[in-house]
Amino acid sequence: MNQESGIVSGSERRVLYHAVAFLVVAIWGSTFVFTKLLLLGGFSPAQIFTLRFIIAYAMLLVFCLWRGIRWLCDSWKDELLMLGLGISGGSLYFLAENEAMNHTTTTNTSLIVCLCPLFASLLIGLFYKSQRLNRTQIIGTIIAATGLVVVVMNGHFVLHLSPLGDTLAFIACLCWAVYSLLMIPANAKYDTIFVTRKVFFYGLLSMIPYFIFFPGLNVQKLFEQPALLWNLLFLGCVASTFCFLTWNWVMKKLGAIIVTNYVYFNPVTTILFAWLLLSEPITGYFIFGTVLILVGMYLSDKHK
Repeated sequence: MNQESGIVSGSERRVLYHAVAFLVVAIWGSTFVFTKLLLLGGFSPAQIFTLRFIIAYAMLLVFCLWRGIRWLCDSWKDELLMLGLGISGGSLYFLAENEAMNHTTTTNTSLIVCLCPLFASLLIGLFYKSQRLNRTQIIGTIIAATGLVVVVMNGHFVLHLSPLGDTLAFIACLCWAVYSLLMIPANAKYDTIFVTRKVFFYGLLSMIPYFIFFPGLNVQKLFEQPALLWNLLFLGCVASTFCFLTWNWVMKKLGAIIVTNYVYFNPVTTILFAWLLLSEPITGYFIFGTVLILVGMYLSDKHK
């Protein structure tokens, strides 16, 4: 009885971890609305990223001061690891993704960036034999990726190639794959809160060269248009602090590859929010693609 109870308990915990991963992706899928409003309000993508990370870092800083959480890693090599996380999951990722949309279509950007689970699986498999996918998981990943293509293309199977924009989107895709890879040794040695605070710190630190050439954060606009402040607080408090903490935590619980596969749901949740908030239609392609993603995610979680 105890053994069976333990199995059920473990199964329930795993369901919880998957639910948390989906919740994070759903929140990230909603951020396009708040980011769009800030862009229309006169903020640049770099300013939005920097301000939301400042808010997130300040929140974690206060918490860490209160709890007396350590400041430095055990070695300078680990500090470099945290720097890599801050760049790959922070500054470079956001700059590449947002700048890509200035040079190519949203469809191209979404399609390329959200294919990062494929590259993450390959990259992690090169460094960690224990994390390599079995045949069922490979089939599941391919099915999920196919579903992503169907959802994003939405029946319009024509890509408008833009070398610069598509290259930037691919850089963002690789950045998130590298972030997933580097999170494995970071999570193995350090607490989730500590790692996440380091990600925000080095993400902000690595933005300094950018603001040397493009100075200014336009903070005054938040006082001129108070509604923009609430949008920014959502991005900083919820989409950054809460989501990065829970994403890094659930990655420790389920593994980097399985959690990264949830990125396939990003355009799904974006379209759902567009339907709810902007009355955009739901098509048969969206439903079919979503079903493929669900089937692929189910298979990719099979370990045997």
